[in-house]
Amino acid sequence: MARDLEVAIVFADVVGSTQLYDKFGDTKASETVAVCLDVMKDATHQFNGTVIKTIGDEVMSTFPTVDEAMKAAILMQSKISADNKNGENIPVSIRIGCHFGPVVQEQNDIFGAAVHTANRMTSQAKAKQIVISGETVKLMGPEMQKQTRQIDVATVRGRLDEVALYELLWNPEEATSMLPTIDWESKGGKASKLILTFRNASLEVSDRRKSVNIGRADDNDLVIKGNLISRIHAKVEMRRGKFVLIDQSTNGTFLLNVRGDETFVRRDSIELRTEGTIGLGRAEEPGSSLAIHYKAVE
Repeated sequence: MARDLEVAIVFADVVGSTQLYDKFGDTKASETVAVCLDVMKDATHQFNGTVIKTIGDEVMSTFPTVDEAMKAAILMQSKISADNKNGENIPVSIRIGCHFGPVVQEQNDIFGAAVHTANRMTSQAKAKQIVISGETVKLMGPEMQKQTRQIDVATVRGRLDEVALYELLWNPEEATSMLPTIDWESKGGKASKLILTFRNASLEVSDRRKSVNIGRADDNDLVIKGNLISRIHAKVEMRRGKFVLIDQSTNGTFLLNVRGDETFVRRDSIELRTEGTIGLGRAEEPGSSLAIHYKAVE
C-alpha cells in the first residue's frame, strides 16, 4: 500500500566507474565499486537512514531529517577519501546530491518530483562534492548551514522554477577558507539579450521575446534541416536574466564556446554565456553551414 512521506533523499554514486573498468579491469574495478557501495550503505544506517535501492554504482537513501542526511554524506565522502590515501586501493571518488520533499512510498521504492530534484542535485555535483537544493539548506541546523555556499542555479524536470544549488563543504580545511555566497539575484553586468544567428537569419531572445524554438519542423522559430536534427530539437529561453538552452532531441546538442570548450547536452539544459557555436545533433565549427552562432549582449 502506498504511503505519503516527507524525507531527505540522497543519491550517492561513484564518479567515472566506466573508466575504472577500462583502466583497471573488471575484477579490481568491481571490488572498488563494491567497497564504495558498502561505505555508502553503512553511513546511511549509522545516521538513521534507509537504503531504498542500489542502481549499478549508485545508492539511493532516505533520512528523516536533513542534518542526518548530511552527516551520512560527510561520512561517505571522508571515509572514501581516507581509504584512497593509504595507497592500497585504486583512485576513486564519489559525488552526492540531496533534496528534502514529499514522496510516495510503494513497497520498497519511492516516487515523486522530490526524487527527480534530488537526482538532479547529484548530476550537478562533481567528484568529492555534496550538492543540495536551496530549499533543503533552509531545513538544516544553523551550524551545518554555515558550511554551505550557493554555487549555481539549475532547472529540474517537472518544475517551472529554477532550483538554487548549494555545496556543503565537508572538508574542514575548505570550510575554513569558504568564500562568501554569491548574490545570484543581483549580479551586475548581466546580458540583456542573446542574438542567435544562422546563415543570414538572426533572432533575438530578450524581455520582448523570451523563447525561441529550433528544429527541422517548419513551425519552429529557427528552421534548420539535417538528418541528425529532430523536428523540435531545442529551445532557448530567457530565465531571470539568464539564457538557457534546453535540448529536447534524440541526438543531443553540442556547444562550443569562444575559449574552445565543448559541451554536449541531451535531454537537459545549460546556460549560454558570452559567445559560441551551437551544433544540432553533431559538433559544428564556427562558420560551418549548419552552425548557429550565439552571442550574449549587455
